Amino acid sequence: MKKLIYNKFDKPTIATLGRVGYKGKIVVINTPSEAETAVDYLLSQDVLGLDTETRPSFTKGKHFKCSLLQVANKSICFLFRLNYIGMCPAVARLLGDEKVTKVGLAWKNDLLSLKELGEFKPGMFVDLQDMVREIGIEDQSLVKIYANLFGERISKADRLSNWERDNLKEAQMIYAAIDAWACVRIYEEVLRLMATGDYELVVREEDKQET
Repeated sequence: MKKLIYNKFDKPTIATLGRVGYKGKIVVINTPSEAETAVDYLLSQDVLGLDTETRPSFTKGKHFKCSLLQVANKSICFLFRLNYIGMCPAVARLLGDEKVTKVGLAWKNDLLSLKELGEFKPGMFVDLQDMVREIGIEDQSLVKIYANLFGERISKADRLSNWERDNLKEAQMIYAAIDAWACVRIYEEVLRLMATGDYELVVREEDKQET
């Protein structure tokens, strides 16, 4: 039986789905030397998922720079605390790498925020928003795309928490890790579906009527 996917996933359905759990390892990077070791490991991998977090501002006109870069494979996620280490040489080396496939969502926006910390030439990146369109998925959010492909719900409860606090809470670390790890899962699943054709696209009736 082919896997059913939808051009647009029904938002109310997401609330009924089981919550995604993260069972991998999380490593927090607080210094440039720790970053060097982490990047050496990461650049030995085939595929990496990336995401960023920025401390939210609740004051008009006040803007914080990118606070966190999370980079994951299928079993471990490194949380680079950019508010401490900035665009250190290791982070610039990671972001500029041309060999390892790095995947993210709406990644151009993340690159702009990262460049506020220092210049670098972006390496090999794949934007999942472009990739999922190739199998007919029109949704743009990580939550909807993940629910569509895996039938689970990614919680966004910690999105507006303080990403520059002295010590990140466990819930923040898990939230950040899931966002990067999910990018790897989505990338590999979409590749599988494109290679096998083992899916059926369902176009919702309301979307047909609108067009």
